[in-house]
Amino acid sequence: MTLLDPYEQEPDIAASISKSAAEIGTDAIMLGGSTGVTQDILDATVVAIKKVVDIPVILFPTAASAVSLKADAIYFMSLLNSRNPKFLLGEQMKAAALIKKSGLEPISMGYIIVEPGMEAGMVGEAELVRKDDVNTAIGYSVAGELLGMKLIYLEAGSGAPEPVPSKLITGVSQAIDIPLIVGGGIRTPEAAMAAVKAGADIIVTGTIVEEEGVSERFKQIVRAIKA
Repeated sequence: MTLLDPYEQEPDIAASISKSAAEIGTDAIMLGGSTGVTQDILDATVVAIKKVVDIPVILFPTAASAVSLKADAIYFMSLLNSRNPKFLLGEQMKAAALIKKSGLEPISMGYIIVEPGMEAGMVGEAELVRKDDVNTAIGYSVAGELLGMKLIYLEAGSGAPEPVPSKLITGVSQAIDIPLIVGGGIRTPEAAMAAVKAGADIIVTGTIVEEEGVSERFKQIVRAIKA
């Protein structure tokens, strides 16, 4: 999946990136990442993207205000290792009734931030899972599964210098029976392939696309994942 921040580019640019990414093989476009996105910008970006791609556009919200009913689905997620109840259930509660009535597909997800965490960890007030703490990562992930969540997302943070370690991915993958998403710090085909071999079901790339567009390196990453 390709993650785009609506705050970082105009809707037409986001649409162009999405179209190119879809042609290369991206399976879905995720929209989110910034705390400064207005409703108008989010709606305009979703509409522009959906005009040029047939793959799902999924919201990756930071708050209850970051909801566009024009998208295909939304990660209805809880930041499981946040110290702040706002990110565990508070923001979700604010948007729940609207989402249920809207027809927007909610995809429940347990979101777990691994060190270094970057801005996502700071904004989400996360008690970061250490890179070598497999047991804690497994504990959060299995708890999310038993609470009924459909996905687990291990996140190193956008722009992280290194991705989630393979040992952590393998431990979680073997402990749960639901799909595992891994993102943050995946900038090379080798890193993407290592995450897949370790047990990731879905890979998210974001920073590399924001910095380089749909570059040759991005194409190599998608090809490596598909292989």
